[in-house]
Amino acid sequence: TNMCKFDLITVLGPMACGKTQLAVALADRLGGEIISADSRQVYRGMDIGTGKDLADYRINGKIIPYHLIDIVEPGTKYNVYEFQGDFLKAYREVTARGAQPVMCGGTGLYLESVLRGYRLIPVPENPELRESLQGKTLAELTEILKGYKTLHNTTDVDTAKRAIRAIEIEECYRKTPVEAYSFPQLKSLNIGIDISRDKRRELISRRLERRLQEGLIDEVRGLLESGVSAEDLIYYGLEYKYVTLYVIGQLEYKYLLHELEVAIHQFAKRQMTWFRGMERRGIEIKWIPFELTMNEKMDCIVEQMKD
Repeated sequence: TNMCKFDLITVLGPMACGKTQLAVALADRLGGEIISADSRQVYRGMDIGTGKDLADYRINGKIIPYHLIDIVEPGTKYNVYEFQGDFLKAYREVTARGAQPVMCGGTGLYLESVLRGYRLIPVPENPELRESLQGKTLAELTEILKGYKTLHNTTDVDTAKRAIRAIEIEECYRKTPVEAYSFPQLKSLNIGIDISRDKRRELISRRLERRLQEGLIDEVRGLLESGVSAEDLIYYGLEYKYVTLYVIGQLEYKYLLHELEVAIHQFAKRQMTWFRGMERRGIEIKWIPFELTMNEKMDCIVEQMKD
């Protein structure tokens, strides 16, 4: 029996804060499955550097099913539109089984694309349309925009350039069947793990040392040997960028740890900035202290579900 009145439970937080363990414990308690919202764990073979600790999905002698991990080849570029399509497919499979979907991750854009129901299709540039709108004033462009039924007032068209882009988007939607771009509005209970900056930094540094011990450098060598280009690995950033630079001889080992550590700390800080932005944009996040035991965290969340 699904006592939950939420379509989705979302567990988010910065790296190294224990999101996966919490999401897995929740899924275990609620009869759920995990849908990952992590822009790098989608890649096969990129395991250590993305923190894909698959052992984390084992709890009380069973494995909690997870989705959107290991679904694309390394060296390709996955994006938010593909993520949305893949998320919906997984979401429908999980709910069809009568299980509770639990979204877990730290990629703000991916989380927000689901929680705010971004429209699904990437809208290409329309040169003819742009040509025809050249030279119009912002006021004229705003008038044109008002002529579209679906005007999404969320876009502040404060410049002609933005207004033209907004018209381009509306034109594209006008010609595209609705089901191609509608994303369901899901009622989600959003749980954030509230961890202090110092604790986060300590855990990140410890985790990085552990990843290097676990064979991060060999993982990167293996990816390069399997034919993934250095350029593609560098594009994935953080561990893959710096370790690749070291492996191809562009960064000395003595600088590797320091530079990588600085980059990861900056990234975690940007994650937090994104989550705060989500709150400003109207997404409610219930923050739960990192210090609580797993059981206390679970009790907090189950309380929230009753509200």
